[in-house]
Amino acid sequence: MAALGALAEPALTADALARARQRAALVPDLLVEARRVANTAISGWHGRRRRGIGENFWQFRPYNQGEALSRIDWRRSARDDHTYVRDREWEAAHTVWLWADPSASMRYKSNLGEVSKEWRSLIITLALAELLSRGGERIAFPGIADPFSARNGAERLATALSHAKTMPALPDVANVRRFSDIVLVSDFLHPLEEMLALLDRLAQRGAHAHLIEIADPAEEVFPYSGRTEFSDPETGERITAGRAENYAEEYRRLYLARRETLAHHCRRLGWSFTVNRTDRPASEALMRVHMHMSGPGAAA
Repeated sequence: MAALGALAEPALTADALARARQRAALVPDLLVEARRVANTAISGWHGRRRRGIGENFWQFRPYNQGEALSRIDWRRSARDDHTYVRDREWEAAHTVWLWADPSASMRYKSNLGEVSKEWRSLIITLALAELLSRGGERIAFPGIADPFSARNGAERLATALSHAKTMPALPDVANVRRFSDIVLVSDFLHPLEEMLALLDRLAQRGAHAHLIEIADPAEEVFPYSGRTEFSDPETGERITAGRAENYAEEYRRLYLARRETLAHHCRRLGWSFTVNRTDRPASEALMRVHMHMSGPGAAA
């Protein structure tokens, strides 16, 4: 086994380098598409405004007993019989960690999907980077890019990804801090125990997570029949089914049960879980995540 391991290591290294070169070649097209998706979503994308220390006016609200009298806006209060406080907008930049799954299973694309899961995950990640950067947020990618703030955040992140020679199957969340958001874009076909353990580590660190499951339509409907050969993209193992349609019902049950387990875990933690099929617009996932990040439970 040691000899096999020694032979396998150079092959894995060569594959990682090939993947890095492929990502680098895709960067221009990825950025163009990510900006197109971002511009599609921008009409409904508003800054994640929060009350706090700052100079910009946010809103008037009723005065609460015990607050400093200096906070009362007497001009606004003079208009009716109520006393109002002028709230200012929180101006501290927030950190949002972005992660796109690099696993081999993400390269899958059936005839029912418009793009591969990998392409869709990178588009969503870079489009989020574009929109968050425009909003003045700090963005980061575990193991690839530390938190930074820049107007060209998508371009900087794409460049960092293109130069990454190796990427772990699951993100290293050791640097994710309390009150940060983290967006995980994946097919989540990793062993379920590993995924749940990762989510629990994020919860223990005080982060707020948003999961976007990328699914090819064929993975949901299982459209196969007759003699069919299935190949595991992670291990290369092959299985031949004489009558594939006999497995459809049980397959769909297990596939959806895995999804529901993850979604339930997220709901229990107060996090969001979104499914984006590769035959649907990427902008749908952006808007759903933005809604959850900007909602009442958003970190301040």
